[in-house]
Amino acid sequence: MKKILLIGATGSVGGVTRQSFLEETNDYLTLFSRNAHHIRGINSEREKVISGSVLTANELEAAMENQDVVFASLSGNLKKMAEAIVDAMKRVGVKKIIFISSMGIYNEIPASIGASGNLNSNPILRTYRDATDVIESSGLDYTVIRPGWFDSSNDTNYQVTLKGEPFGGHDISRKSIADLVVKIADSDTLYVKESVGIHRPE
Repeated sequence: MKKILLIGATGSVGGVTRQSFLEETNDYLTLFSRNAHHIRGINSEREKVISGSVLTANELEAAMENQDVVFASLSGNLKKMAEAIVDAMKRVGVKKIIFISSMGIYNEIPASIGASGNLNSNPILRTYRDATDVIESSGLDYTVIRPGWFDSSNDTNYQVTLKGEPFGGHDISRKSIADLVVKIADSDTLYVKESVGIHRPE
């Protein structure tokens, strides 16, 4: 049983991940979001909600107190957000982070899958790569997850590739991403200090 801070709890991946934690574990969840008032169906025995911004240090640190794992699924200025999260974790003393990035940040998508999705061809991925670099150099027990394009399918049919391996597929369900997050969060060794791609087998 662990205490998990979900940053970006109202996002599409964050919401599905929250449900997976509730259904598959006994973990306690802290839901942190600028739009926390939109969160519905709070399990008062296992969840608490904190409204705040990643870029406001005292709000973020207050949410991190006594947490075992930080999960972050965000959009926007990801490098700045990653820096804020890493700094807060070090100040508070939380060691483990799971960070959602994107496929293509290492130019790892082969032509057979669609190399136009790589950073070299898709500058929108720069913020994902810059944030990932921050996480990878943090010294924390990080796992970066690089999903393909996610959809709302109800499957958990997925494969994982490690950094340096070619990406294996184009799409992935949010439910699959959540399944992997839960497994990593509840393990002390799974994919620690790794950047992993996740895709649905073609």
